[in-house]
Amino acid sequence: MVHGGLNVALSAACSPLVQGKGTVNFELPLFTKDGQRVDLLLNATTRRDDEGNVVGVVGVGQDITQRKNVELQLERMAQDLRLLIDTANAPIFGIDKDGCVNEWNNMAAEITEYTKEE
Repeated sequence: MVHGGLNVALSAACSPLVQGKGTVNFELPLFTKDGQRVDLLLNATTRRDDEGNVVGVVGVGQDITQRKNVELQLERMAQDLRLLIDTANAPIFGIDKDGCVNEWNNMAAEITEYTKEE
């Protein structure tokens, strides 16, 4: 079921389609009868009759809920690691393939008196 503001967003996304203009891809959160969120990747295009007149929109959805959950977990893990590195009581730095320092934690900045940006 599409709730509240999502109806507006869905209508806005499909508006060009009912005017016969192209194809759209967008993510659409839906909710099951028991309130569980399901994320869909929706591909929608204009639906036409035999004479080429626009008669509606047809869409094909792909459940991307699991992918979205994994992405969220990875993002949280990256934030946790960034916090760990930044607040470590030892200087931590990274060097890219060209030998340039590209990572610099707070302790490295404190010891050297150079900011991360410098």
